[in-house]
Amino acid sequence: MTSTSTPSRARTADRPRGRSGTWRSHLDSPVATYNLIAGVTLALVVFGLVMVLSASTVMSLEETDLASPYAIFDSQLVFAVIGTVALVVAARMPVIAWKRLAIPALLGALALQLLVFVPGIGFAVNGNRNWIHVGPLTMQPSELIKVGLVLVGGLVLSRKHKHLDHLGHVVIPFLIPIAAASVALVLVGGDLGTVLVLGAIIAALLYAAGVPGRWFAFSFAGFAAMATSLVLLSPNRLARFDVWLGRDTNPFGQARQPMQGRFALADGGWFGLGLGASREKWQWLSEPHNDFIFAIIGEELGLPGTIVVLVLFALLALACYRLVVRTTDTFVRIATAGAMTWIVVQAMVNIGAVIGLLPVIGLPLPLVSSGGSSLVTTMLALGVLLSFARAEPGCAEALAARPSVLRRTLSVVPTRALRRRSGR
Repeated sequence: MTSTSTPSRARTADRPRGRSGTWRSHLDSPVATYNLIAGVTLALVVFGLVMVLSASTVMSLEETDLASPYAIFDSQLVFAVIGTVALVVAARMPVIAWKRLAIPALLGALALQLLVFVPGIGFAVNGNRNWIHVGPLTMQPSELIKVGLVLVGGLVLSRKHKHLDHLGHVVIPFLIPIAAASVALVLVGGDLGTVLVLGAIIAALLYAAGVPGRWFAFSFAGFAAMATSLVLLSPNRLARFDVWLGRDTNPFGQARQPMQGRFALADGGWFGLGLGASREKWQWLSEPHNDFIFAIIGEELGLPGTIVVLVLFALLALACYRLVVRTTDTFVRIATAGAMTWIVVQAMVNIGAVIGLLPVIGLPLPLVSSGGSSLVTTMLALGVLLSFARAEPGCAEALAARPSVLRRTLSVVPTRALRRRSGR
């Protein structure tokens, strides 16, 4: 009796206990981080394309010469394809390649940023000179600076990792020549929103590298003083702060955009008006497919739609955090922290502006808002993170062991043919 019951209990003990055991095995898998980043990226991009299509139809008819309701969506779809190619190529590159490309990538981005000041090439949008013409396309070079800054920050700070308790090893190799040049070129163009994101990236890089916390207080004070002076010296930015503080409630002036955004959220209620049924996109909300697409999500899909967006960004942050704590490569840890902060902080600033928690700054919602430069560069950055995730122990081998769709198909077809020949 005893001998027969012991193996049974052993087999029972070896089995995963319910769903918790199954989830634990998935999370312990070497491909868990890779799959989570890839899955969330795919979900956000597809969801963004659907919402851009819904939010931009009226704007497409009004602003394009083609009189097509799909003009803005078609452009976003093209950039999504380009971004997918960039993501796939980036994900297949080894970590050592990103270390070698870090400095050339940032230098190239800074060179492109200089072109915004060249007459005939650079031009201003909404008072910010941060765009250039590249043939038939337009692009925002400051988006590429984010990628370059993440990579160079990870490279330089990882090499100085053992000496970061000395201020000189932080200021000279990183803050003065690299961070200051990146921020200054964007700042001269007047793009305060991007400057804030760059500041968040720099802070995250330094924190992940292990810079002593006492230095952050002085840095934050200086950065806050700079941002405050930029607001006070710009009538447009000052007017936005007046709206945020409730001093300006004119529905036909600066307050129109944030007010209509909150009207859209209120109209959506708990469960929304239905996909495509937005009222605010009928020229009430001036940026329904771009900076205020979150308002259209709330209006058409209600509270569940907005929660889905928040959960997806939270899962992306979780995946990046897993990569930060699990990697043994200092470069990967620092660069991942910078990329995670970039995407999450930009999403928080965009959503905060829509719901009225923050003043309107003019930042798109990553992967969701319309805009080719933002979409392609964000997908490129996520491709870099996928490359880092592939470097985790066992991940590349597990991915290589997966049968491709073609191999699965070829393995099934001969089997079926043999069955038919044998008469089964």
